[in-house]
Amino acid sequence: MTYRAGIIGTGGIAGMGILGMHDEEAIGKEKIRASHAGGYDATAGVKLVAVADVDEEKLERFGDAWDIPEERQYVGHKAMLDAEDLDVVSVCTPSFLHHDHVVDASRSKASPSVIWCEKPIASRVSDANEMVEICNENDTELLVNHSFRFTDKLQRLRELVHDEEILGDIHSVTAQFRMELLRNSTHLLDTLVYLLDARADTVSGHITEENEAVESLDADKAVDDSGGGGFVVLDDGTFATIDCTIPRENSSMTFQFIGSEGKLYLNNDDGEWRYWRLEDGEHVEKPLPGIEGSWTWNNDYTDSFANAAEHVVNLLDGSADNHSTGVEATRSLEIIVGFYLSHYTGGQVDVPLERPLREVNITSW
Repeated sequence: MTYRAGIIGTGGIAGMGILGMHDEEAIGKEKIRASHAGGYDATAGVKLVAVADVDEEKLERFGDAWDIPEERQYVGHKAMLDAEDLDVVSVCTPSFLHHDHVVDASRSKASPSVIWCEKPIASRVSDANEMVEICNENDTELLVNHSFRFTDKLQRLRELVHDEEILGDIHSVTAQFRMELLRNSTHLLDTLVYLLDARADTVSGHITEENEAVESLDADKAVDDSGGGGFVVLDDGTFATIDCTIPRENSSMTFQFIGSEGKLYLNNDDGEWRYWRLEDGEHVEKPLPGIEGSWTWNNDYTDSFANAAEHVVNLLDGSADNHSTGVEATRSLEIIVGFYLSHYTGGQVDVPLERPLREVNITSW
């Protein structure tokens, strides 16, 4: 059996390439492997059969690049959802549209069993909560594309840190990534809560109001999304410091974990993972069991889309549990919204957010 997939949104992450990650000459003209369409294309058992967008020019360009017949290129997502019988729908639109597109897909005649939604899950916590609720009501698996979760190295690292406790009790984490908070640091924060299997308890934030993507994306309007950071006290007691104020070219995604029995340093941009075991009061460097080398954007990130598409097939087969749920994806969004609330109110913010605070909307793309 071959499952049928459709995509809502024909931008970079759908399959056309992203400025800053791909060769500018390839964007919009070549099949980009690190994308939803690329993931489907690399995976047996699923086929991309339909695509939708409100921009007819982008829709045609995507259809040409990915060999989608003209009659299955739909102007508007509702036209596709009304006309097609789909097993999985990818939502690859800007974050502020994720709520409507996920809800519409879950309730639609297309009746997908899985919705593969881009990160971040939404632009406000109330939207994320409703997306989870409605997908549950319609027996739809909501799979959020936090790409790091779909790499073998990070899955093994989670086993080492959380299950095998190679660091013992984790006391603190220092993490750094490039601006902006909603567009980029959702990767960083989801990795943090994934490795620790934790949720924020208290958040204190700082917002720079700087956004380098406005220029790079040739955006025609200002958005709230910007550089920022702060500290997070997680519900397991871990104290985490987050810095996402740095421009792309100067940034390296780094983590440093300090625990009662060891420490861990991860640099995902420069390809360096190091682990030290605490022995008789001294840190002694050791290899990470079951992990060769370190996580890299060129290999692990790119391969994560095919891995995620394979996970979609496994969910459809009923042979796997959801590896990146909407509930878990909301954990990183809560922290980001908490940073904004803290900055503009001058106080610390408790998680889970109270009902009015869940309505705060952080505009982005």
